[in-house]
Amino acid sequence: MKHLEAIGKYFIMIWEVFKKPTKWPIMRSLILKEIDELIYGSMGIIIFISFFIGGVVTIQTALNLNSPLLPKSLIGFATRQSVILEFAPTFTSIIMAGKVGSYITSSIGTMRVTEQIDALEVMGVNSLNYLVFPKIIATLMYPFAVAISMFVGILGGWIAAVFGGYAPSGEFIKGLQLDFDSFHVTYAFIKSVVFAFVIATVPSYHGFYMKGGALEVGKASTTSFVWTSVVIIITNYILTQLLLG
Repeated sequence: MKHLEAIGKYFIMIWEVFKKPTKWPIMRSLILKEIDELIYGSMGIIIFISFFIGGVVTIQTALNLNSPLLPKSLIGFATRQSVILEFAPTFTSIIMAGKVGSYITSSIGTMRVTEQIDALEVMGVNSLNYLVFPKIIATLMYPFAVAISMFVGILGGWIAAVFGGYAPSGEFIKGLQLDFDSFHVTYAFIKSVVFAFVIATVPSYHGFYMKGGALEVGKASTTSFVWTSVVIIITNYILTQLLLG
């Protein structure tokens, strides 16, 4: 029953976020600030992880496709499919749930502990709209980060294949072009938009409704990461079944 209550409370929070909007000049500055902190500030770790994940996928694929009857182009094909369909949108989202989600929970939770949220409500401000809505809009830029993750991941795979001696450059690129389906990229972007909404709202829920002091802020950040990851994984399964099944 506790989990059902939390789910209902979460959807009520989503409804409240879009009621009584904050004035646009104030909201615009908040959105730009959140884009800088949530998306631009995460690009370094996204690029770093994507590059090496692409290289690891290429090496593992090459080591498992060591039969002389199998063309080397399959290495590029497998790398492209793995990076575009799963690693770029899903694995990156799990990392973002840890980095961005913990930041959102701790920042809102600290405002709750220090009674800044109560002060906003006393002034007649819709605190949920003021705090959560800019984060939702900022994370709509997340597919841009996923697109960069795809490019860097495939680049890392190409470098690992060519300089590691696993496949010639021409064969790897031929594999990248083999049976390419543009809907797979669309599918990845659809997933990333849904995951971005989850990353913005689930940690906000745990921060906004937390109770206690500074110690509970840390516990709420850990809990929000766990539940954000769980929701991402479940949503990933449902979207894959709906869009590719």
